[in-house]
Amino acid sequence: MDLFGNRGVPLQKQLFTWKDLVGKPISKLDDEAFTRVRVILMNSLELDALRLSHLAARMNGELRRPLAEIRRAEQHQATTVNWLLSADHSPLETTIAYEQVAVEVTAEVAQREPDAYLAQVYRFGLLEDVDHLYRYSALLDRLEGKDSNNILQGHTDIVPGRPTADGHRAPIDDVRRPCDANAPLASKLFATLITAAEYQTHDYYMTIGPTFADPIARQLYAEIASIEEQHVTQYASLLNPRLSFLELMLLHEATEVYGYYSCAQSESNPRLRALWEQFCDYELGHLHVVGDLIRKYERRDPAEVLDGALPAPLEFKSQRDFVRDVFEAEVNLRANGYDFVPRERESDATLAYRYHVNADGSPSTQVAAAYHWTSGTELNRSIRRAA
Repeated sequence: MDLFGNRGVPLQKQLFTWKDLVGKPISKLDDEAFTRVRVILMNSLELDALRLSHLAARMNGELRRPLAEIRRAEQHQATTVNWLLSADHSPLETTIAYEQVAVEVTAEVAQREPDAYLAQVYRFGLLEDVDHLYRYSALLDRLEGKDSNNILQGHTDIVPGRPTADGHRAPIDDVRRPCDANAPLASKLFATLITAAEYQTHDYYMTIGPTFADPIARQLYAEIASIEEQHVTQYASLLNPRLSFLELMLLHEATEVYGYYSCAQSESNPRLRALWEQFCDYELGHLHVVGDLIRKYERRDPAEVLDGALPAPLEFKSQRDFVRDVFEAEVNLRANGYDFVPRERESDATLAYRYHVNADGSPSTQVAAAYHWTSGTELNRSIRRAA
């Protein structure tokens, strides 16, 4: 994909009707699980683009009009993508899907990341996402009597990771060392991508957590939402803080192009493949608008910001073997400042924070106290015991 040789669809031609925005949703049973992974991932990128643009508009009067025009298209793309999720997903089943995105996409990025330290950051967060999936699977079994494998379709293991109760850290131990100014383009794209995914997961949990009546469910969402905020802090800190807003926005548009391009290469649903290709062309249009803004306001060639070729498309596939290897080697790692250390070298600040926040117990520990995943949930286990 040539980012600057293809100008995509001009912004003024990116128009939608309400029927365009609210199309036929995917099927929970008939569509492949990774189709839903793509839907959730690209929705997170679109919403993160809106978030970044709105923040910039608060601080820069000259950019408000061009940003408003881009935002309207991004808003409608986000709606189109998000509304692909079908109504037969319960909020808890959608939660399972969000955690599958976190596990599978972070594992893919961890293997693609060219910088050893950044790859370690992704592996560290990955093991906490694995555990979140396990805890929510226990909650799904408890509240709805459902096997989360109906959502995961056998691609993702339902096993404990680094215990969620051990994932609570002092804020200073969640900030990581940022990319070098001359980091490969892939590193910048990956940091943007995973930050967006974690941000949307955090926001989703903050939205639906209070809607549960079960007290353990309410507490579990509160606990894991807190760690999702830690993850946003961790991944967002990987981007170089010296980048200007327009550089960040250009990088974000390139990440959206890369995301849609990756989705189109592997999508099994022809209707959605066409949508991913359409929105890839739309994002190329946005990228060139932002590139023109960089030329106008920063007197720079945008190709300097996006120096280097796009990485190979993301592969949406089961990362089970890689996740198991990471668990075996790194489950006992902890964070101390920028660094990852053995459990016994955790900072005093984190130990004090964790002691306080878990003083009344950890909901994630409680929800899985008697849970061990087996196919078919509690009903199947009862039948086996009776037999």
